[in-house]
Amino acid sequence: MTVPSARSLGMLLLLTPHVATLAVEKIVISGLFKDKAIVEIDGQRRMLQKDIPSPEGVILRQANSKFAVLEIDGKQKQYRLGSHIGANYAVASDARIVTIAPNAKNDYHVSGSINGFQVRFVVDTGATLVTLNKNVARRIGIPYRLEGQKRPFNTASGVDDFYVVTLKQVKVGEISLNNVQAAVSHNEFPQLVLLGNSFLSRVNMQRRGAIMRLSD
Repeated sequence: MTVPSARSLGMLLLLTPHVATLAVEKIVISGLFKDKAIVEIDGQRRMLQKDIPSPEGVILRQANSKFAVLEIDGKQKQYRLGSHIGANYAVASDARIVTIAPNAKNDYHVSGSINGFQVRFVVDTGATLVTLNKNVARRIGIPYRLEGQKRPFNTASGVDDFYVVTLKQVKVGEISLNNVQAAVSHNEFPQLVLLGNSFLSRVNMQRRGAIMRLSD
């Protein structure tokens, strides 16, 4: 499995010439692969490859089996398989939105809860799962040794064992998701709970300058 990383935040903004986007009404993501995505742009089926603009000017910046980062008219946003996208990147009026500013170390910290217990998250797009240490798990009452599945993960200090569990609820601001996979370490790493892709891949994530915005 992919390494839960304590600090792998942010997207790489590539210095490529701006490509004018033609009027695009609708995009549907129908297939996701490593650095490739199959999309329908106004009914036209396209195989997008990383950093290569489509005839309409839509650019794939990042892709894996769970999500794709598309750029339209200079704006980047993350989407999941099956997402229906309007070219103006508008968020539905009833969407719940969480805005996060970076701290002095350029980390994105945000308050939230796990199974109703308050925790402090650090947004980590390099972590496959929401990741928490044994002390947080015990405080919340997660019987990770009894109910979790023990799996090895590669970390910065080498291979270590984590227990994979399913959290009943993970909440950030007003965004609440049920049945979120998480990894629990048997030591005190990480100090803050990593808000990994088992949560992030199920919400929309957008960066505008230094500001990160999550919406459902």
